[in-house]
Amino acid sequence: MAPKADDARSRNVEAFLDAAERLLVEVGHAGITTRRLAREAGLNPGLVHYYFGSLDEVLLQALERFTEGLVERQRAMYQAELPFIERWSTAMEYLESDLGAGYPKIWLELQALGWNRPEVRERVARVNAEWREVLTEAFVTAAAEYGLEPDAYPVDALVSLVMTFNQGVELERLSGIVAGHKELLAWIEAWLRSREEGA
Repeated sequence: MAPKADDARSRNVEAFLDAAERLLVEVGHAGITTRRLAREAGLNPGLVHYYFGSLDEVLLQALERFTEGLVERQRAMYQAELPFIERWSTAMEYLESDLGAGYPKIWLELQALGWNRPEVRERVARVNAEWREVLTEAFVTAAAEYGLEPDAYPVDALVSLVMTFNQGVELERLSGIVAGHKELLAWIEAWLRSREEGA
């Protein structure tokens, strides 16, 4: 394929992925059709299947692209030479900014889509695994920093706890529920500070 054709393809693919992100946030997967996606991207509807094979594939690639950027950011943040509590506070700030950017809604939209589509569910599970890997790396370091006994504080259990409460907070926030969230985060921060003092 000629370089100009490659450039055009790349631009068009990015335009479709950008459009998919916007529409997943604005109307959800149920409101997206091939024609609506193409109109949002300013491209021919036939190019959706030409480039991606299916509408679901566009939505999944949009989630995967978004995730890749956030995972890189999160990994770099957790690898910074700072006390874990400072990295944790930054992670909680990212939770807020990611909500504003629409990432949790996109992820949850595709989780819901995957409940009845095994091929979608498998791809969404890979996204979950990427986040789990980032947190596992960070929490192994934190456990050593705080001198946590593996039997009392298994890293896998801590990772699952944080992943489920993060998604729970995001789901409730998207539903307009904020009760108890500040209190939960304050309690966790107080616990981390007590561990810092103990360490």
